[in-house]
This record gives sequence, C-alpha cells and structure tokens, in this order.
Amino acid sequence: MTFRFEAAPNSQGADLAARVAGAIPTLETELLVLRAPQLSDFDAYAQIVASPRARYLEVMSREDAWYDFAQMVAIWSLRGHGLWSVVAKADGQLLGFVVLGFEPEDPEPELGFIFTENGEGHGYAFEAASAAREFAFNQLGWHTLASFVAKGNTRSQRLAERLGATIEREISETDGTTLVYRHTPAGAEVST
Repeated sequence: MTFRFEAAPNSQGADLAARVAGAIPTLETELLVLRAPQLSDFDAYAQIVASPRARYLEVMSREDAWYDFAQMVAIWSLRGHGLWSVVAKADGQLLGFVVLGFEPEDPEPELGFIFTENGEGHGYAFEAASAAREFAFNQLGWHTLASFVAKGNTRSQRLAERLGATIEREISETDGTTLVYRHTPAGAEVST
C-alpha cells in the first residue's frame, strides 16, 4: 500500500529537493555509488524494515518506516552525516542503505547497514560500509564509531568483523543482547 506522504512533490518541490540532496556527499567505490536518498528509495527501505528481514532490528509499520527514513535523511542538515542509498554503478540498481547515525538511544555515532535481498552476498555491504567508515574518519574527523548488532545476526556480525571491528561489549536489553562492535582508523587504538 502506498500512502499520500509517499507521493512525488510538484515540480517546484522536486527541484528544491534535488538541490538539497545535491549538498549530501556522494561516495564512489569500485562497484557502488553512495548517494543522497531519493523519495523513490523509500519503498525499498520500507520493504526491508517493515518485513521479517528486519527481525534483528525492529519490524516497523510502513508509516513508522517513513518516520525512520525521513529522520535519517534529515539528520544530514543537523549533524553533517546520515543515510546514503547504495546503488550499483553498472545499472543503478538500489542495493541497500548505509548510515552514519546518532539516534537518541545510541550512546555514540554508529555505522549501520541494511541491504535488500538482491544486495546481499556480493560484498556490496562491505564495500559501502568501508566507504562510509572512511568518510567518518577522514572527512568528519571521528576517531571511533560503533556498530550495534543483535546477537544472533550472524550476517551483520561477520560484516563487522570483516570490516576490522572488534566486539567491545554486550548490552543486555529486554528483547535480547546487542553486541557493540568498535571501529577505529587503521592502526589506531581507543581506550574505553
């Protein structure tokens, strides 16, 4: 089901939205482009977070998915980081999303990643998350960030470990245990 809030804006609104999106950095890797999210990307986002694919996150209604998506896009104007849409260079296919986020419940900035079923299993998440992490360290001047991964989410755990992150601690929550993976620039050490 599509809601009115998902409808495309009129031409003036679309032009303004394109100019605002142009201020969000675009990152390119060998196979991918990390670009500003577009309204048309929301459907893929909702299909991930409003489905059983989100079992390690929080399965949301489509309306709640909209608020989450909009918040992560809007954070760019407030903090200078946020959500990127990840697309294949070869054909422009939307593969997933990577975020440098800082949600109210997070104790610190986070590197997060969610991908479509077609985007999984090809190394795209690793390539995209690596680019976002390097942006955080080299452009934002961050010295560390975390990935919060539900214990049992082996795919995300393997990705965090492949990125070179290490488990720093576990957080016991009412709905399970969250593993906090620590990312640091190459060769850096962080005291906690």
